[in-house]
Amino acid sequence: VGHTDNHEAKKRLGHVTVVVVGGTGDLARKYLWQGFFQLYADQVGKGHTFSFYGGGLSPSEKGTPLLFGILKELACPQELSAERCTLVKDQFLHLSKYHQLKTTEDYEKLSQQIKQQLGQEGMVEAGRLFYLSVPAFAYADIAEKINNTCRPPSDAWLRVVLEKPFGHNLYSAQALDKKLSDQLKEKEMYRIDHYLGKQVVSKILPFRKENKKLLDPIWNKHHIERIEIVLKETLDAKGRIQFYDQYGVIRDVLQNHLTEVMTLLLMNLPANLSNSMEILQNKLNFLASLQHVDNSNAVVGQYQAYNGEVQEELNKTNDYFSLTPTFAGVVINVNNAQYEGIPIFMTSGKALDERVSYARVLFKNNVFCIQDPKNVQCKSKQIIFYLGHGNLQYPAILVSKNLFKPELLNSGDWKEVTEYKDVNVLGLPLCDYYIQSPVTPREAYCELISHVFLGRKDSFISAEGLLASWAFWTPLLEGLSRVFPRVYPGGEANGNLLNFQLQGHQVAFSHEAVVNVINPSTEDNFQVMQGKYRSSEMVSAWAQELVERLASDLLLAAEEAIREEGQFHLALSGGSSPVALLRALALNLYTFPWRNTHIWQVDERCVPHTETGSNFRSIHDLLLQYIHIPYFNIHPMPVHLTQRLCVEEDGGPALYEKEINKHVNGSNFHYVLLGVGQDGHTASLFQDTKLENDEERLVILTESPIKPHQRMSLTFTAINRARRVGVLIMGKSKHELVSQLSRIKGESSKYPITKVQPKTGTLIWYIDYDALLG
Repeated sequence: VGHTDNHEAKKRLGHVTVVVVGGTGDLARKYLWQGFFQLYADQVGKGHTFSFYGGGLSPSEKGTPLLFGILKELACPQELSAERCTLVKDQFLHLSKYHQLKTTEDYEKLSQQIKQQLGQEGMVEAGRLFYLSVPAFAYADIAEKINNTCRPPSDAWLRVVLEKPFGHNLYSAQALDKKLSDQLKEKEMYRIDHYLGKQVVSKILPFRKENKKLLDPIWNKHHIERIEIVLKETLDAKGRIQFYDQYGVIRDVLQNHLTEVMTLLLMNLPANLSNSMEILQNKLNFLASLQHVDNSNAVVGQYQAYNGEVQEELNKTNDYFSLTPTFAGVVINVNNAQYEGIPIFMTSGKALDERVSYARVLFKNNVFCIQDPKNVQCKSKQIIFYLGHGNLQYPAILVSKNLFKPELLNSGDWKEVTEYKDVNVLGLPLCDYYIQSPVTPREAYCELISHVFLGRKDSFISAEGLLASWAFWTPLLEGLSRVFPRVYPGGEANGNLLNFQLQGHQVAFSHEAVVNVINPSTEDNFQVMQGKYRSSEMVSAWAQELVERLASDLLLAAEEAIREEGQFHLALSGGSSPVALLRALALNLYTFPWRNTHIWQVDERCVPHTETGSNFRSIHDLLLQYIHIPYFNIHPMPVHLTQRLCVEEDGGPALYEKEINKHVNGSNFHYVLLGVGQDGHTASLFQDTKLENDEERLVILTESPIKPHQRMSLTFTAINRARRVGVLIMGKSKHELVSQLSRIKGESSKYPITKVQPKTGTLIWYIDYDALLG
């Protein structure tokens, strides 16, 4: 169903009660009452009757003058003459009342008042619209009061509008959703993201639909160079610190507004633009195709005065430091054939040089200009969905003239702009664009309030869409919670300090910060250190330097093996240990001889390779998809045979052993990389793994004490035949283990890692300072 109750509303005209809970607050004063006045002006004389209530915690004698102070300041809608506006505004004020809404009894009184008015005036009730302009922690309580006391009769509708934030992360959003869905049906909830009411954002799908024939051939990775989704603000967070310090820029802007814009740009076009269920499903499909983001895909900053504002507004001491970012740059990638490899730059920040918001699709320009660089064909090819402010000052959709001439959006409320100001927008003068703009600018809240009244759900956030967005952003937020943001001065003085760049598929600031006010680090004083550990060679350093050293050692081992035998056989273990190494290999070592390298697995969980728990899936996502390696040089463990997982009769271990014997000279890997669990296990060889009868086996099925229990693993026989074995141990959580192992001489059945003793090869321990020093 598309515009759910649209036809019903037209068919059954009646009385509509609007209740703005938090009706004298900042949002209501700035936007909501103007939106409801616009709704009334649009609907007056069309058959509906209205009453409006501003609800608040204050008693009537205090709240009433506050409310009417707000209402008297309302601006006239452009389409009304001054005389007509005076009349309509008088009616609106006459229909508006203040009502204290604090206790259940207050809500009961409101319900009685609505019934009494309907009875006295002999009106049929069409529906009740509650707008919750209150902090999110109050939603569940108010929803319960509405459900228990203020429901209209069954033949009238109930619509409850909720303002963001909807939770703080995936878990809190799930908890809030559960509480609300106990009181309200999904069709009754309208989760508002005011960006969806912005005129340009609401026209992204119609623009794509109107220009489908022109866009289809170029809306893909072969033609699009990059996508930028940007919201820059000059304002700081002063006065909002209580809220802002809990949320920060990613929760405040990226997780909702900018994610919605990205989704509308890149989701599959629905066959029917008025079918909200199809739009929702296509949004969910797109969100599911996004690649996982973590700290390596983001940079964060904080304007210099922010920490002082936190100390002042939250009564913190002078030595308190907030890690809340006020700037974030994130690069997102899509894991599907259409958009694979197109970087999506998403960025927002406070205290920047200008106020502007846009989404820009930049296309590859393959024209090589010999003589006339000013020729239109030599310039950037781009489509810009410009939300306002900045150089242009008005909302518009711009298409560079060297791309195509777009169809004019066919609704009568958009026009083609033919008079150009002498300004540049993202590198091109206005005369180089085809420009479309709304005939009459309308506030986002006015648009969305009108959609709530019409029962249009396609402009609002569904529960599934909300949780899918939080599922995508929560891992990054958790990873960044311990990251010190780069401090920037604010405004024009930021210069190039916040510029960031892609290095491979990772993100970093382009310029070094002159000072790091928050985190004067001692890490730079330590270099790579070499020594002995458990009678073998040990390399230690801080995490980043350690991984770079290991990657460099792997490169040397590969070059040596290829010189001698023409190929390099590398076995990689699963788990968290090799993650940083795989990233380093994918990013930095362009000289690595991948064409002559074979990738093997040390161990694998018994899950399909497509699942996130699969070690092979990690190797693929972090490394294989970024390097040029022949497919037949990749050797995943065969845990999934004959439609089932790790069944003894399927003979997976024997198959892998056969493959090793066939490709690897003497079954001696050139390099085996291991990690160590906190319990001392390595590969999938645990304390109680029985190996006595399998001494000559190279590969076996094992049991893990934690889920998934079934595993496949190389044996110690296979590991100890290797030319080189590297053991990578990182993080403070491994410090106790490193200390224990240093005290053990020889083998210990309690710690399987002690059985790693290469017969003729070398063993090197790579231990970072966190694990070594604690």
